Amino acid sequence: MTTTIPNKHPKGLYYLFFTEMWERFGYYLMLGIFFLYMTDTKAGGLALEKKEASDIFGTYIALVFITPFVGGLLADRVLGYRVAISIGGVLMGLGYMCLAIPGETSFFIALALMIVGNGFFKPNISTLLGNLYSEPQYKANKDAGYNIFYMGINIGAFICNFFAAYLRNNFGWGYAFFAAGIGMFIGIAIFWAGSKHYKHVDTIKPAKAEDMSVGKILGIVLLPAIIAGILGWFIPGNIFGSDSTDAFIFGAIPILLFYVSLYVRSNEEDKKPIGALLAIMGVVVIFWAIFKQNGTALTTWAESYTNRELPAAVVAPAKALGMVQEVSYTKDSVILVDPQFRPIKTAEGKMQKVVDYPLYYKNLPPAKLPEEGESVQLISTELFQSINPFFVVILTPLVVGFFVWARSRNIEPSTPGKIFWGLIITAVSTTVMISAVHVGMNGAEKVSAWWLIGTYGVITVGELCLSPMGLSLVSKLAPPRLAALMMGGWMLSTSIGNKLSGVLASLWDTYEDKQYFFIVNCIIVLFAALSIFLMLKWLSKIIKDHGA
Repeated sequence: MTTTIPNKHPKGLYYLFFTEMWERFGYYLMLGIFFLYMTDTKAGGLALEKKEASDIFGTYIALVFITPFVGGLLADRVLGYRVAISIGGVLMGLGYMCLAIPGETSFFIALALMIVGNGFFKPNISTLLGNLYSEPQYKANKDAGYNIFYMGINIGAFICNFFAAYLRNNFGWGYAFFAAGIGMFIGIAIFWAGSKHYKHVDTIKPAKAEDMSVGKILGIVLLPAIIAGILGWFIPGNIFGSDSTDAFIFGAIPILLFYVSLYVRSNEEDKKPIGALLAIMGVVVIFWAIFKQNGTALTTWAESYTNRELPAAVVAPAKALGMVQEVSYTKDSVILVDPQFRPIKTAEGKMQKVVDYPLYYKNLPPAKLPEEGESVQLISTELFQSINPFFVVILTPLVVGFFVWARSRNIEPSTPGKIFWGLIITAVSTTVMISAVHVGMNGAEKVSAWWLIGTYGVITVGELCLSPMGLSLVSKLAPPRLAALMMGGWMLSTSIGNKLSGVLASLWDTYEDKQYFFIVNCIIVLFAALSIFLMLKWLSKIIKDHGA
């Protein structure tokens, strides 16, 4: 016997789809070149060390997912979702454009605007979508709706890197960052054009007696978090590896305690679903710690360990599209740099750090090195960031179709079951990189780009089983008055994972054999998969009991 599956989606989905597509266009355009911009020494970048850039990168992508705690709270209780989304979009757009202004001051102002803006935008657009699917005629298709929404995210993430490559290669970093801001403002315009389709689900839910007031939450949670973060920054030495990591961890503790208190203070009706969500959030931290290394460790692999040389036949059209980097060769630089690219002593005994040496040449055999002053034509590094969203766009219909087929035969995994399989598949993706290191003899030779493409292809399947399912699960289980606040909790787990990804990536140079870097990643994510597996029966019962 087959189950009849309603094939309906609310009209508001499509406006939210394109809003999120353009918002992610801006976000991932900026993120795709962010690490490259910080480490660039030749074209107006910040010329930072890889370790410092990884730390800033990890801290940034952590903070953009910790501020949704506040943005979700204010939307639930005070602003409503549409106003909060609009505030967030405007702040992010201004932040991207501010990055186009040279100088450290504008750089850090831009980061602040983007961090705060994402806090208002990210949890509330996902919550608004979930509210649309709370209507009976759409409820059965909520998981599919989030998969479609997630595809919009990745269309934006796919196309943006081509704009980034063209603009930064032909005009400079600033033009690329400014384009990210334009994309964000296009998204906000689309959002308001569809306002009538989700106005009816943009409602502020009254608080219950056991709920803290907004003022109390800000006073006993947010303020202590800020103070703890400042103390963490100024503690002598580094407890967790860097000042920014210390500040983040200390600052996150009051917020984590607040979410635990939600569970402790909740009534009997809310306690189980809140507990289930907190348990899942705790586990998926590990997924984000591995996945978000695409902007750091995997970008390093793409830039220095992957053969990026273009066939002569495609150089001209690729150059016309701005997808080509010309990297010149200087023999003198090779003599001055040691294998780890650290400061060394020159013949005169002085410490010198060569910052203009193109790392692409570090593992090319002598026979393949160009003549002095000549250049090679390479595919731009940031274009590798489009591989994952490309696979999301291509694979989403297949994954959604597979789960619809499974549901029609009553064999569809539960939402926590999908998350479990997402973690297992993520572990498989790390084994692809272990093989790539082995084939490249631990960096002695460059390897084919197909290794990275394969890694991204595998982890994308894991991502599709996990990330949109998590968003769907939050909207299913969260008490209505706490919907955006709990979505902020999901973002908090993403935030902690993102920060951990930066910490793990900053250890790249400490591994002489890079296989062990990816082996550690594999072990960590398998541990997370085991944790979810042990909770499957409990989680599935809670979901069934709540009719989700």
